[in-house]
Amino acid sequence: MDFAAAIPAFVALFVVIDPIGLAPLFVAMTAGEAEARRRAIAIRAVLVAFAVLTLFGLLGEAVLEFFGISMAAFRIAGGLLLFLTALDMLFERRTERRQGKAEGASDGGGHDPSVFPLAIPLLAGPGAIAAMILLTGGGAGWGHVVLIHAVMVAVLACALALFFVAGPLERLLGDTGIVVVTRILGMLLAALSVQFVIDGLRDLQVI
Repeated sequence: MDFAAAIPAFVALFVVIDPIGLAPLFVAMTAGEAEARRRAIAIRAVLVAFAVLTLFGLLGEAVLEFFGISMAAFRIAGGLLLFLTALDMLFERRTERRQGKAEGASDGGGHDPSVFPLAIPLLAGPGAIAAMILLTGGGAGWGHVVLIHAVMVAVLACALALFFVAGPLERLLGDTGIVVVTRILGMLLAALSVQFVIDGLRDLQVI
């Protein structure tokens, strides 16, 4: 097992997944949630991301090829879905849903962002999936594959730890700060989603 590969792999996955950048986004998406529910969302998102990245790390491009999906098409689809989330954040549709949820809170309903967009495509997006495929490829043996997956778990653990401090961060920002951060991150998400689409179109040599 080549432990020297762990450091560059950790850096690559940490940059692609960007746990630090996702922390304020998690705050914006779970603003107003109870601490217990917020932690449950964080754990569920990380577990789903772990399952998705493990699947692609072990099976690689065979999964996409089985369904006849190219990585370019995956990037475009992820970008379009992420753009819808950005619109929700920009126009406060999520706040309207929460106001409706407050009246029916006793039945446990409500928006759950853990699977989409937190797990997919933010934690386990096209970039992270592509990184796992590339890092585990090359026929380096099962020891190398296990090492890369251990590195991926370490990066997701960093993300989970940052998600867990979202409560204090929200209290620090206050209501006005959350609104400002939500709008700014909505714009950044919109730009990121467009970049996903552009990258996919470039891979298809459309542009």
